[in-house]
Amino acid sequence: MGSNIELNDTLQLSEEQGFPCDILNLEKHQKTAITIDDVKDRIFSFHSKDSARVFHLDPVRVFLVQNIGGKWLFWGHALMQSQEISKVNPGPGWKSGDWQTSGTYKIIAIHDPEYQKLVTLKECPPGKSYFE
Repeated sequence: MGSNIELNDTLQLSEEQGFPCDILNLEKHQKTAITIDDVKDRIFSFHSKDSARVFHLDPVRVFLVQNIGGKWLFWGHALMQSQEISKVNPGPGWKSGDWQTSGTYKIIAIHDPEYQKLVTLKECPPGKSYFE
């Protein structure tokens, strides 16, 4: 018997999962950099993250990454405020996709546009960079 709990240092979210696209918008960011003051002290929610995941807890940062059609865009750092793992398939037994993770986070750092591009190119898994 084993457990399929994944430990993550990256909170990678799509808009559907709760990435704050209304605030963190790449086109706007490239024209006039969005700063930490734009999100300071706000709590953001995410939901429906596939699998049972445990993210590093505050005060340890996680990378905040936007998933845009399967491509990753690094925005900065976040601190997890809460996490919940829920079973979404009430059937007997266990199979992949039975669990999902939700929670809340605070954004504590936003990369300037030039650095954002460099970090995204360097840190993404092969073929996943938004800028490739």
